[in-house]
Amino acid sequence: MARSAPLRAAVTGAPGAGKSTLLDHLAGHGIATGPEVARTILQQPGGMELRASDPHGFAFAMLEAQLASWHEPRNGAETVVFDRGFPDIIGFLRVEGLAVPGEIDRVCRELRYDGPIFHAPAWADIYRQDAERIQNWDEAVASDNAVVSAWRDYGYAPVLLPLASPEKRAAFVRDHLPD
Repeated sequence: MARSAPLRAAVTGAPGAGKSTLLDHLAGHGIATGPEVARTILQQPGGMELRASDPHGFAFAMLEAQLASWHEPRNGAETVVFDRGFPDIIGFLRVEGLAVPGEIDRVCRELRYDGPIFHAPAWADIYRQDAERIQNWDEAVASDNAVVSAWRDYGYAPVLLPLASPEKRAAFVRDHLPD
């Protein structure tokens, strides 16, 4: 029986742990992907200011963008691998020491990923700060812990990605996706 929606998987984990590079490799192998919505928002005018001055507003902007990506037509794709997901928003709020709004919690409970959740752990050898990745190493590790904990709190069991080349990581993900 054909699925009415694609299988939805995600890659979560530390900032600068190679998630976007991995998704670029997966896309190169014909796997549909969803963008990292936080980075997209941060790159827009006022995005960095929103994150700094209104973290709750930033969380809701991420939620809106993630919902749009979730519902985006995928032209018959059987699987979509997202660069982060709804529980990552919870992790962000926890790192900021903020309460989780009921709407974000509700989305995390109701819109469920049915494919594997891959965890890209903090990896010092490849971590680099940039214009949007403003966390220092210790903050990146704390973010990793918070997002993985959030995924687990919503009933997921993240699959640890190997510390390996993007090609090997992409092969690992493809091997763990259902046929």
